[in-house]
Amino acid sequence: MKLNDKTVVITGAAGGIGEGLARRFATEGATVVCSDLNHAGATDIANEIGGHAFHCDVSSEASVRDLINTVEEDIGPIDLFCANAGILTLGGLDVPDEDWDRIWKINVMSHVWTARHLVPRMVSRGGGYILTTASAAGLLNQPGAAPYGVTKHAAVGFAEWLSLTYGHKGLRVSVLCPQAVRSDMTKGHETSVASIDGMLEPEDVADACVKGIEAEQFLILPHPQVLEYIRHKAGDYERWLGGMRKLNQVFIENN
Repeated sequence: MKLNDKTVVITGAAGGIGEGLARRFATEGATVVCSDLNHAGATDIANEIGGHAFHCDVSSEASVRDLINTVEEDIGPIDLFCANAGILTLGGLDVPDEDWDRIWKINVMSHVWTARHLVPRMVSRGGGYILTTASAAGLLNQPGAAPYGVTKHAAVGFAEWLSLTYGHKGLRVSVLCPQAVRSDMTKGHETSVASIDGMLEPEDVADACVKGIEAEQFLILPHPQVLEYIRHKAGDYERWLGGMRKLNQVFIENN
């Protein structure tokens, strides 16, 4: 898909990857809708790029539904929806149920709700595009952050399901799986295990997304090393788990 003249919605657009996508997609000629829980921040970005801003709380199906309905009615059919908003929750067996519930809604159910209210419309029009921001943690897991690793795995799984279920009906799906990217989420975690191959800037991730969307490829991997890690995992699961245990000891147990 070429982004010129396309209507694009981005959640979590007030900063980080979402802001990077908004700025880059605007230069590609897209009409960009910046949505975020931080409405003021989304408005600032939208004003700078000549786009639109909407408040959206992706932990609420009603809010996601209202965002989609409003854009479709007031701006136009959504060509590309970037389901980018997400949160990081650290910890393991100690994480309270309420924190699991919150991250599950934001990192997983928001994608389900987006698809529920948008995919039938896209299919009826002959197609559309969904870009899901997951993480390398959704392919490789995340030492020290069980809720994050589990929910990002689920996000990747749901994106796969959308592709295999609706791909023949014109729906295109990409899943973005970077390692560390400079943002409010990674602030204070610059030396975490996710930064083992370096921390990218949001602009770098946006560049990778433009290329991936133009090629309509499912996996978008701004850190190319992730592809080799996936191959190692698939080629020898036991050895890969052993390596991950070592990483866990170095970055979590020994800190």
